[in-house]
Amino acid sequence: MHPLLPSLAAAVLYFGAACYQGLHLARRSQPSQPVLLLVGVIALLFHGGSLYMQMHDVAGLNLDFFNSSSLIAFTVIALILLACQRMPVHNLLLFLFPLGGLTVLCAQFMPSGTSQPIEEGPGILAHILLSIVAYGLLTIAMFQSLLLLVQDRQLKNKHPSGLIRNFPPLQTMESLLFGFLWSGWALLSLSLLSGAVFIDNLFTQHLVHKTILSCFAWVVFAVLLWGRHQLGWRGHKAIRWTLAGFCLLMLAFFGSKLVREFILHI
Repeated sequence: MHPLLPSLAAAVLYFGAACYQGLHLARRSQPSQPVLLLVGVIALLFHGGSLYMQMHDVAGLNLDFFNSSSLIAFTVIALILLACQRMPVHNLLLFLFPLGGLTVLCAQFMPSGTSQPIEEGPGILAHILLSIVAYGLLTIAMFQSLLLLVQDRQLKNKHPSGLIRNFPPLQTMESLLFGFLWSGWALLSLSLLSGAVFIDNLFTQHLVHKTILSCFAWVVFAVLLWGRHQLGWRGHKAIRWTLAGFCLLMLAFFGSKLVREFILHI
């Protein structure tokens, strides 16, 4: 099967689910969670099928810029759909479903870069898996911090919108943020460790920027978590540190891939 059909099906379902959720929230009513989650799971299955066909190459895994973006979006949505069973994080789907639709379409229609297929050794696959899940959790933390910022400002101005009215209490939102941060930072630590073990030289020319920026991001998240534990950091300070760490991490991964594949062609 050609990946076009599952890509289009996933995109239509993602955008449809986002519109369904957005219309309900605009009317200050709750969308049906079973319906929302069911459509999300079906879209995710189509997304996964499309990714499988696009990534697998006879020479190894094709993790070019757009396939990597789609894979991280797939991971983020899968994690949130699982988390929705136990945590009040379904509001994040309003932003993540369009992200999934956009990335799956880009992976299908945008031209590929000059990325070389990755050899599918067990150690390398473990490193990739840890990295993708770590990026996914920290991406969720970034979106959660933005929602927390909006919620905090609207509550202070005493003009909560339909979206904010459906949020959990501020303290719960903050606890969720730090839960994602702790999990993402722990997996990022394992990712960096596995890279040091299984990759011959993390400081070769094509990896040095990614390695250094990832280490800086790791330090930023570590300082934030230390500040939360020791100094009680919260609110805007926590949000600023979260966004700073996320920007460094995305520069490490997507910035380096963009430059290598579309500018330097290496």
